[in-house]
Amino acid sequence: MWSTINSVLGAIDDFVWGLPLIILILATGIFLTVRLNGVQFSQLKFALSSIFRKSEDKEGGELSSFKALCTALSATIGTGNIVGVATAIGIGGPGALFWMWLAALLGMATKYAECLLAIHYREVKADGHILGGPFYTCEKGVGEKWPALGKLLAVLFAIFGTMVGLFGIGTFSQVNSITSAVETFSKTATGGAALSAVTIGGIGSYSTVVIVASFILAVIVALVIIGGLKRISSVASVIVPVMAVIYFVLGLFAILCNASRILDAFEQIFQGAFGFKAVSGGVVGAMFVAMQKGIARGIFSNEAGLGSAPIAASTAKVDHAVQQGIISMTGTFFDTIVICSITGLVIVMSGAWKPELGYSGFGITNAAFQMLLPRVPQVAVSFILMISLILFAFTTILGWDYYSERCIEYLSKGNMTPVKIYRWLYIAAVFIGPYMTISAVWTIADIFNGLMALPNIISLLLLNGVIVKLTDDFFKGKRLYKIGYDFRNNPVTE
Repeated sequence: MWSTINSVLGAIDDFVWGLPLIILILATGIFLTVRLNGVQFSQLKFALSSIFRKSEDKEGGELSSFKALCTALSATIGTGNIVGVATAIGIGGPGALFWMWLAALLGMATKYAECLLAIHYREVKADGHILGGPFYTCEKGVGEKWPALGKLLAVLFAIFGTMVGLFGIGTFSQVNSITSAVETFSKTATGGAALSAVTIGGIGSYSTVVIVASFILAVIVALVIIGGLKRISSVASVIVPVMAVIYFVLGLFAILCNASRILDAFEQIFQGAFGFKAVSGGVVGAMFVAMQKGIARGIFSNEAGLGSAPIAASTAKVDHAVQQGIISMTGTFFDTIVICSITGLVIVMSGAWKPELGYSGFGITNAAFQMLLPRVPQVAVSFILMISLILFAFTTILGWDYYSERCIEYLSKGNMTPVKIYRWLYIAAVFIGPYMTISAVWTIADIFNGLMALPNIISLLLLNGVIVKLTDDFFKGKRLYKIGYDFRNNPVTE
């Protein structure tokens, strides 16, 4: 049964993530980079220095810029950084990492643009809470000139956003990776001894560790998501920075301990990116596989162009849309250029990605760290990786529940009953996540990612003039901004 399901999903995935979508995503990033004069490069220093900007009471919004960024990062820094990178390199070879980098650098402009528009078109509801994201960007922005098209794009985005959370990034892939990491660590800790298993009729046999872990995870998720945005952001603002630093330090230590392999790793990456070191098939075929998997996994990880981060960004306390757009684009930098690069370099340097070794998913990353840190007890390495993945994935689960709830709130026109029902469906999906096959999990996630990106990217292209105008207004007055200029009541114009 699973072989048939995997075949069907694979065919759909190949269609959704075919050459047209890859070209569209890269072309959008290039187009916005040119239109915005390389804002992701010229303003990166300013963006990094703005992350901890103190929010003023007079500014509209619910969260500080930092908490809004951490909420978005909670959904992006997850299994994609540990398992997604491994999967991409395992299938597409080392060259996939190059395409992840390229997608991220261009994606920073895309992330900036989509988060800027989310602030610009956000709405303040009767009870004071903020609702914003691509659904309002499409409805109010695109809809200003093309009402029917704007509404269609808005509804499609909200539907696909709900599905991504429930069946894609938010649940199955995260939980599957968490339980896989727990099981891998358990085997390492017991010296490879077989774990006791339970047979679930018609589905398969699963270790008790997986079953117990999925149950505990579902309970903890339920306790947090009932608290809503404020609780999710509070958890994320603590867990995300701490675990990102711990994982970064471990990875950097592994790389520096094997510094003699760094140049060879980069050689493999660049040769593989253009098919000169074909993993399978000819040069063109190998290059396309590396490109496809690298871009798909890169977007899965940093979500640039998907339209998810703008939902969290729209809640930020700012008095000009550019303020949060510029901060939000650093999320892509931290996620891919920093965290994913650490994972990718460790995997390429170790050679654990090679098919003949038989590793897959989290197993590739786990084996890679153990190979590069032979003097460190394997159980210690596995434990740190397990904890990192669990916390990264846990915050991603929370973040995507919030995103999906906001999509449902938009679709239901503010009726919160469907949102409450969705929460319990989401918790159920978290519980059953481990019983999906790894191949099916990542393929489903890829499919919904691609579908979600389409309406968002179309809106960015149609509204590029608004993006440029807002950007020019802000940076012409950046000197005034530094001394507390009120952009809302006194906009800078040409």
